[in-house]
Amino acid sequence: MAGDKKKRRRADDSSESDPDVGPATKSLPFQKRLKPDSVILSSLKSLAEHETASTSTSSSKTITLADLSLASACREVSDLPLSAVQSEIESIILSLAHSILSGRGFSFSVPSRSSANQLYVPELDRIVLKDKSSVRPYASVSTVRKATITARILQLIHQLCLKNIHVTKRDLFYTDVKLFQDQTQSDSVLDDVSCILGCTRSSLNVVAAEKGVVVGRLIFSDNGDMIDCTKMGMGGKAIPPNIDRVGDMQSDALFILLVEKDAAYMRLAEDRFYNRYPCIIVTAKGQPDVATRLFLRKMKMELKLPVLALVDSDPYGLKILSVYGCGSKNMSYDSANLTTPDIKWLGIRPSDLDKYTIPEQCRLPMTEQDIKTGKDLLEEDFVKKNPGWVEELNLMVKTRQKAEIQALSSFDFQYLSKVYLPLKLQQKDWI
Repeated sequence: MAGDKKKRRRADDSSESDPDVGPATKSLPFQKRLKPDSVILSSLKSLAEHETASTSTSSSKTITLADLSLASACREVSDLPLSAVQSEIESIILSLAHSILSGRGFSFSVPSRSSANQLYVPELDRIVLKDKSSVRPYASVSTVRKATITARILQLIHQLCLKNIHVTKRDLFYTDVKLFQDQTQSDSVLDDVSCILGCTRSSLNVVAAEKGVVVGRLIFSDNGDMIDCTKMGMGGKAIPPNIDRVGDMQSDALFILLVEKDAAYMRLAEDRFYNRYPCIIVTAKGQPDVATRLFLRKMKMELKLPVLALVDSDPYGLKILSVYGCGSKNMSYDSANLTTPDIKWLGIRPSDLDKYTIPEQCRLPMTEQDIKTGKDLLEEDFVKKNPGWVEELNLMVKTRQKAEIQALSSFDFQYLSKVYLPLKLQQKDWI
C-alpha cells in the first residue's frame, strides 16, 4: 500500500508544469508545455503562407532609394558585368593620365565611408551611404601610400577582368605584401574601389574564403552541380563565395533559421532539427561575411520564406542580427544587395533568461564595454524603430547580464532542439 502511494505521488509530480521538475521524472523544464508537433507545424505553415502573400504583395511595389525624396543625396552600387568594370577602370586611368600630362598630378575622388556619411532610411529599413567624397592625392605625404594602393588594386582588378577569373581577398593581398603590409589595408581599399567604380564587390571578381554553411531542406545548383543540403552530413554545405554560381533554389521548408554560432548550428544539424520542423539552417559562424549575407537574401527573395534568428543574448548578438537585416556601416554602399528584410528575433533574448529559468551560474556579467555597446545600440535609428528590440536591450543593460545560446545546455545538451526552439515556435515568440 505504501509502495502504491509512492508511485501515485511520483506520477502526480510529473504531471505538473513546474520548471524545476526533478531529474527522476526525466522531464526537462517547460517540456510539458509543448503541444504535438502537428499543432506547431500547422502554425508554421500559416506563418509561411503569410510570408509568401506579403512578399508577393510588396514585390509588386518595391520602394527603392530613387523613389524617395531624401534631404541628403545618397549613392548605391549595382552589379556590373566584367566588361563594364574594365571599361570604367580604363576611363579612370585615362583621366589620371591626362591630369598628370597637364602638370596637375593625380588624385582619386573616393566616396567617404565614415560613420558621419551614413544614413538609416526607415522606408527601406537599411543603412545607406550619403554622397560625400574625399580627395586622395598622390602628391600628399598623408595620402601618397593609400593613393598608391588604390592604383595597384585598380590594376589587379583590371587583370581579373581580362582573364575572367576569381581570386580571394587573401590572393589579392599576397600580390604585393610589401606595399599592402596588412590585409586589412588592401581589404579597405577594395571597398573604396567598389564605391569609386559604382559596382558591388562581387562584380570585381574578388571573393572571401568560404566561411558560412547551410544545411536542411534546400536543393540548389552550385556551378551546375545539384546540391541536396539534407545529405551534407552534420557539417552542412559550405556557402559558395561567388553567389553567381548559385541558382535553381528549391525547398519544402517552412522557415529559415539563421544561427549566430557554429556550436548551436552543429547541435541542430546533428539532431536533424530540419526534419522535425522543415527548415533551412544557416550560419556565418560569427560575424556575417558577404557570401552568407548574399546567400541569405537570395533564399529569402526566391523561396519567400520567413527568417527567424537565433543569436546570443548580448549586444554583439543583436549587432550581428542588425548587420543581416539593416546592413553594416562598412558596406552601406551595397546595402541594397546585402540586407535581408524582416528578420525576426527568435532568441536568445534577455527576457528569456528569467522566462526559461536559466541558472545564475550560466549567466555572465556584462563588462563596461558590453554596457557601452548596448547603450550605443539604443541610440541607433534601426533599433529605435522596433519597440521590442528597445525593450529587450533596456532589460539587458538594466540587469547587466548576458548569456550565450549554449547556456541552455545546462538543462540538457539537446534542450535547444528538444524544448527551447519548439516552444518558441509554438508560442510564435519572436519580435
